[in-house]
Order: sequence, then structure tokens, then C-alpha cells
Amino acid sequence: MQNQNKTKIKQDASTWIVKMISYLVITAFALICLLPFILIISASLSTESVIMKEGFGLLPKEFTLDAYTWVFRFPKMILGSYAVTILLTVCGTLVGLFVIAMTGYALQRKDFPFRNVISFFIYFTTLFSAGMAPTFIWVSRYLQLKGTYFAVFFQLLMTPWLIILMKNFAKSVPFEITESGKIDGAGDFKIFISLVLPMLKPALATVGLFLALGYWNEWYLSSLYLGSEVDYKPLQYYLYNIINQAAALKNSMAGAAVTVADLPSNTLKMATAVVATGPIVFLYPFVQKYFISGITVGAVKG
Repeated sequence: MQNQNKTKIKQDASTWIVKMISYLVITAFALICLLPFILIISASLSTESVIMKEGFGLLPKEFTLDAYTWVFRFPKMILGSYAVTILLTVCGTLVGLFVIAMTGYALQRKDFPFRNVISFFIYFTTLFSAGMAPTFIWVSRYLQLKGTYFAVFFQLLMTPWLIILMKNFAKSVPFEITESGKIDGAGDFKIFISLVLPMLKPALATVGLFLALGYWNEWYLSSLYLGSEVDYKPLQYYLYNIINQAAALKNSMAGAAVTVADLPSNTLKMATAVVATGPIVFLYPFVQKYFISGITVGAVKG
């Protein structure tokens, strides 16, 4: 093998100045975005009394783990809530991705005869909604899903906006790929699995992130359909109940001759934010590359 001489292209002073300014601006913007998370973590590790007196700071004031002790005072319940949320997030994201990908791919195919009619109904739901009461009656009375995790699972499985995003991205897949698969004797499902799906990785990462965030942050549907009928509630709903219980306890003791300054309130909210946000934050770096390209292509395609 012959050694190839690598020549470095010299950059002029103006290029270096622009690059340095860009790096400084990006670094400053990143620090600004990171600042709220630092404040949340710092407040969660401080005492309630010092937070009430001095406010929030970048460093913990009178370091304590009382807020986290309050959150994890029932380890079995918090672990069960984590398990339920992780299971809903993983299963909902995988199933939702598969259904949304098939729907988006089918709706952009010109040889699909009912694509305009189905697209109309999907677009229609973005403008008009039946409302909470009819939806609750439909899910609880007719589908008989009240008190089961399926009441939450199915309602977050797919949204019109994600279908539209997937459809727009699927337009970048050449139709010749479908035709070549048919020439080789493959059916539509085989073509979708073997040829089309691997080309939709950016869109799958983008839609998958939105689905995962939707399942992970869900608490409202849980409060409507689950309540006390399940042993382990989704994480966000469980933490929401902890905050409400702490607030109710603090209000009930406020009129008595009891010091309530050290009862967690603000610090408890910060601790629940850390517990709820921490795990899902680590998911984003793995899909960032595909997320950016998926959003860009999905937004440009008409």
C-alpha cells in the first residue's frame, strides 16, 4: 500500500473567527438550556425551609434527601409504577410505529384506491374532536376497557399528526422499489418489511420518540380510566398523587400547632420531576441523528 500524503487546507482568519463565534454561541445556548435542569436537581437536594427563604440556586442549600425519601417511601409501588410505564412505553412505541408506518406507507401509494378517503378521515380528526364525554362513554361502556391498561394503551397508539408525518416521509421512498419487489414475486407485506421499512429509519426514530414521550408522560388518561382499580399506576400519575397527598397533608396541618416548613412541597415537585424525566432523557442521544433528519424530511415533503 502506498502512503498517501494528506494535505490540510489552511483556513483564513475570517473563517476561524466565524467558527469560534459559532462555537461560543452554541455553547452558551447549551448552557442556557441546561440551567433549568441544574436548578431542578439542586432544589430537589435542598431543604424546604431554605428554598422558601432563599429561593432556588445552582448548588444545593442544606443538602438533604428528604424529598427523594418521600418519593421512595413505598419502594414496591414506585418500582411497580416504573415497570408499568416502561412496559406501556416499549409496547406502545413498537406497536404504534408498526401501525403508523404501514398506514403512512399505504396512504402515499398511488395504486391504493381508498387513500384519499382514508386521508380525509385522518385529516378531519385534526380539526374536529368528539370531546371527552363521548370518548369516555365509548371506552368505558362500549369497549369495556375502564380499569384496564388498554384504555391508556390504545388511545395513545397513534395520532393523525404522526401519520401525516410518516406519510410525508414515505414519499421519499421511490415507487420503483415497490415495483421491483413485485417483479420478484414478493407481496405487499413482504415488500414493506424487507424493502421499505429499512429506508424509513429516520422517520421511525422521529415518530418513535414522540410515541415514547407520549406514553412516558401520560397521566391524564390514567386518572380517568384507571383510578383505584389497578394496583400499580403509571409513573406520572403515581407521582402526581404523591404531590397531591403532600399538599393535602401540609394544608391539614397548617391550622394546627405543628411546624409545616420542613414538609416537602417545592422540593418534592423538583424530586418528582427528576425521577420522571431522568430515564427518558437518556433516550434522546440515541435517536438524535435520525430525529433531526426525520423532522426535516417530514416537514419539507408536501
